[in-house]
Amino acid sequence: MDGQRARRGGRGRRAPVPHRVAVLVMDGVIPFELGIPQRIFGRARSADGRRLYEVVTCSVRPPGPVRTDADFDVVVEHGPEALATADTVVVPASHELGPVYEEGRLTDELAAALAHVRPGTRMVSICTGGYVLAAAGLLDGRPATTHWAHAEHFQRLHPRIEVDADVLFIDDGDVLTSAGVAAGLDLCLHVVRRDHGAAVANEVARSTVVPPHRDGGQAQYVQRPVPEPQLATTTTARAWALGRLHEPLQLRDLAEQEAMSVRTFTRRFREEVGVSPGQWLTRQRVERARHLLESTSLSVDRVARESGFGTAQSMRQHLQSVLGVTPTAYRRTFRNADEG
Repeated sequence: MDGQRARRGGRGRRAPVPHRVAVLVMDGVIPFELGIPQRIFGRARSADGRRLYEVVTCSVRPPGPVRTDADFDVVVEHGPEALATADTVVVPASHELGPVYEEGRLTDELAAALAHVRPGTRMVSICTGGYVLAAAGLLDGRPATTHWAHAEHFQRLHPRIEVDADVLFIDDGDVLTSAGVAAGLDLCLHVVRRDHGAAVANEVARSTVVPPHRDGGQAQYVQRPVPEPQLATTTTARAWALGRLHEPLQLRDLAEQEAMSVRTFTRRFREEVGVSPGQWLTRQRVERARHLLESTSLSVDRVARESGFGTAQSMRQHLQSVLGVTPTAYRRTFRNADEG
C-alpha cells in the first residue's frame, strides 16, 4: 500500500507501520493551518481500527518555542532531523516567510532543514506554504496553486510554475499544493482518499464535520461586486440532481427546478459553485462511480449505469480524465485498501 512501511511483529509477522507525516513549522505559522494535518491524518483508521498515519511536528531549528501569528507560541519537540523520517512533509502557511515570499529564495536555515528530506518524499503545502516548495525548486515546470489573493504575486515571482488560482488544490503526484486556509482540509482529505479510498476519507470528514469533497474552486470565494440581490440559489436543483444521477439529466431540467431560464441558472450556478453545471454533474457522477467501485461488487457496466455515465466506455473515459486510472484498476486498488 502507498506509504506503508513494515516492522517485525510477534511470531515473525510483519506489522504495518503508519505512514509518517512531518509538519514543518516556521515562525509566524497560522495555528489553524498548523492543526489541519494532525486533525485529518490523525483521525484516519483502517477497518480494524489501526492508525494509518503518524503525525510529527518539527521546527526548522532545534526543539523549542515557535512564534505563531496569534498571541501565543507553540512548543515544538522535534528539530529538522525529523524530516529525514517522513514519508510525507506538509508545509503550512506562515506570515513571516521573509526572503521566501519577497525574493523567492530559501533562507540558509530553511534550506538546511529541507536538506534532511529524503528523495521521493511526498511534499504538500497549505496556502502560502507553497512559496517554500517553489523557492526550493520543487514546483518548477509543474502546476501549482496558492491562496487566490497571492496567486498573481506567486506567478510573477516564479514564472516557471503553472499557477492555477481557480482550484482548491492540485495533485501533481509527489508534490501537492492547496489554496488558502481551509483548502488545506480539502487537500489532506484528498491525500487520505488517494492513499486509502473514499470510505476512510469520508469517515474522517464525518468525524471532523466537514464535507468529504467541496464543489468548485477558489473562484467562488473571490470578492466581486454584486449588481443585484442574489435571492435565488441553485441549491434545490443540486439536491434534486444528486438523487437522479443515474438519469440522463439536461441543463434545462436543472433550471426548471429553480424556475429560472437556462442562461440565468447557468450564471447563478457558476457564481455559487465555481464551475459549470455540466462540470459539476460529471464530478458528482465520478464520485458516485468511485463509491460503487469501492463498496459493491456490481459489474463495471452496472456501475456506469447507476452513476449516470450510461456505458462502461464513457465511465472509463471520465475516470481516466479525472483520476488517471481505469475503473478496473481503481477497484483493484481501493477494494483491497484495508487488507494486508
